[in-house]
Amino acid sequence: MSRVLKAVALPVALLVVWWFASRNSLDFYRPPLETVLRAFPGTWTPHRLRADVLPSLLRLFAGYGIALAAGVGLGVAIGANRTLRAVCEPVLEFLRAVPPPMLVPVLILLSGFTDRTKILVIVLGAVWPVLLNTVEGVRGADEVLVDTCRTYRIRGGLRLRTFVLRAASPHIVVGARQALSISIIMMVIGELLGTTNGLGYVIIDFQRTYQIPQMWSGVFVLGLLGVALSALFRLAERRVLHWYHGASDARR
Repeated sequence: MSRVLKAVALPVALLVVWWFASRNSLDFYRPPLETVLRAFPGTWTPHRLRADVLPSLLRLFAGYGIALAAGVGLGVAIGANRTLRAVCEPVLEFLRAVPPPMLVPVLILLSGFTDRTKILVIVLGAVWPVLLNTVEGVRGADEVLVDTCRTYRIRGGLRLRTFVLRAASPHIVVGARQALSISIIMMVIGELLGTTNGLGYVIIDFQRTYQIPQMWSGVFVLGLLGVALSALFRLAERRVLHWYHGASDARR
């Protein structure tokens, strides 16, 4: 209960401040919070959730899943091989320096306005935190354990499962957490252009048609989506890294 109260205290306080600060607002573009909340139920109906929120979630999960798989796979290969790492590092640094939103027009020219393009936008934004953190996790493995695996001839898939991925998993989880936030951002960016559904499309459509309370309610939905996904990620993290958190708690 104490943890829940600490988690909701600041959001509730900010909403209260927003409520009273905007109560008498006559600005068309900054309506009172009461007006935004009143527009919420009529805007986000079950039909709207199926037509716009569900497609966004499907694209998000697809892009995020591909980014995780590609980032971990490439990160393990690059981190475990010094020669491959030396060859790939300049290219990785170059590609990482290019902001993913800048690639959206290029992807649209090459692939058109398709769901595949929107998923690829998410992948290109989310893969880098996973890839780079995986490389660092593999490189930072305990040298004593590396020698132990070599001594006992633990190789191939067994070594990958029981040592490499386990040793790198705290770094991988950090990259995956960063990639989740980036995936949500890239999902919205991918839906701003050339689409007919999705959260990004709906929010920009409300803005263009001057439905300002509905637009603000869409921003609320995005924020709630981020909070829900973050909570689910924390649950998954506790399950995946139970051994790591248990050791940390024991040291304290």
